[in-house]
Amino acid sequence: MHRLQLNYTLSKDSSPALVRNPLIDLLQAVSTQGSISGGARALGLSYRHVWGELKRWENELGNELVIWEKGQSALLTEFGNKLMWAERQAQARLAPQIEALRAELERSYALAFDDSVHVVTLYASHDDALSALREHALQGIALKLEHEPVRLHLDIRFTGSVDAIRALNEGRCVMAGFHTLQGLGKKTLTERTYKPLLQPGQHKIIGFAQRTQGLMVTRGNPLGLNRLQDVVRHRARFANRTLGSGTRVVLDELLTQSGLLASEMNGYGRTEPSHAAVAQAVAAGQCDAGLGIAAAAQQAGLDFVPLALERYHLVCLKSALTQPGILALLQLLQTRAWQDKMAAIPGYTAQDSGQVLSMRKVLPWWDYRYHKVQA
Repeated sequence: MHRLQLNYTLSKDSSPALVRNPLIDLLQAVSTQGSISGGARALGLSYRHVWGELKRWENELGNELVIWEKGQSALLTEFGNKLMWAERQAQARLAPQIEALRAELERSYALAFDDSVHVVTLYASHDDALSALREHALQGIALKLEHEPVRLHLDIRFTGSVDAIRALNEGRCVMAGFHTLQGLGKKTLTERTYKPLLQPGQHKIIGFAQRTQGLMVTRGNPLGLNRLQDVVRHRARFANRTLGSGTRVVLDELLTQSGLLASEMNGYGRTEPSHAAVAQAVAAGQCDAGLGIAAAAQQAGLDFVPLALERYHLVCLKSALTQPGILALLQLLQTRAWQDKMAAIPGYTAQDSGQVLSMRKVLPWWDYRYHKVQA
């Protein structure tokens, strides 16, 4: 079976919305004009080009399209006529949907030509507050840069914390989001994970939020899982996060602090891609507990047992701090309206939201002088 690919063009002209393959135009012209030369003239193309394209399409589709008889009018084969019929049927049935698709694309592209609109591409560890921020920005919150009104659109791709920072370093986004436990010192897994990815003078940390990580358990917490030690003692079925996620790093840090080994966790190797997925696994009875945020637990109808506080950071390259989109984002994060909205999300409070912070202040294991000597 041959697969379809859809393409579109950008133009200043106002024209009907069409999703049409060039082959159909060739067949239509040849059929209407009765010859390849006539079809070529009607399309403003050379005979050689039209003839070559028809032959190429016959090879591609494995069927003849035109009856090639010298001295006779060009006729479409049965297969060629069936293609024309299929096109007419599809166009008749899909015209409203095609027009709606074109209108939606035009609305999206209108943003690209609007100097007041700024798009910030952000790769980040999964976070409910970031999803809320994206919707908050779409409401057209009043922002101004150099006294001119601006609109902000956040293009957020949720991925693991490690992958998010790598995406930033590889130029696939202009900002990344990751999170770390509060109060960690040096020589920890968190340091070993993030230190190679972040460089003082090159990266800038921006405050975003403080949030609580804890155990998501079924309503009533029937197994009495109040600590990771309880999870191990009861051999409770656990749902972990994927390697490279910030929550996986947090879990490993908490296990170390509790004197536990990963091998003691029943289900350490079972992974889910997000807080919501872990919560759903618990709600469906596929496991007894998982580490996550309070908002995900509440949405799934679960109980939440707080275990630790962490900071959720945003990071960008120093050179990006002058970009209009980043400036608009920092301004939005500092508004009272946004900070109040964040406070309404279970387990979240604003912390230095929108403030450019010292890396050593928020990542105390990052000692620039020590790093410089080691280098």
